[in-house]
Amino acid sequence: MKFEKLEIPEVIMITPKVFEDDRGYFFEAYRENKFKENSLDLKFVQENQSSSAKGTLRGLHYQKEPFQQGKLVRALVGEIFDVAVDIRKDSPTYKKWVGRILSDQNKAMLYIPEGFLHGFYVLSENAVVNYKCTSYLE
Repeated sequence: MKFEKLEIPEVIMITPKVFEDDRGYFFEAYRENKFKENSLDLKFVQENQSSSAKGTLRGLHYQKEPFQQGKLVRALVGEIFDVAVDIRKDSPTYKKWVGRILSDQNKAMLYIPEGFLHGFYVLSENAVVNYKCTSYLE
């Protein structure tokens, strides 16, 4: 797995090592010790999935305390432009945003910590998006 800090260093792009052959592919989508080695000591407690048509905009969403969530987002099917906006008032990157394309082709994931708005726009005909969360949505 490759962990890349983005323009807002707390937002991290994670690209798995994919093993492909004529049968298909295999990769590790999450491995606790690798995440911890890259300063992501996380406990995921909820997993969500959505399906959306081309042109759908979902977000920007956030959760107020005590329900703030860190999210590990990936596109299982299709392609999305995924965005995180820093709304931590004491942050040097307050009101700045970062975005990346996540797809079933690149298999990349984006970790978005607590204190960020999150949303995505569907680029493909449809997309199935999965995200693990660090706290429950109430």
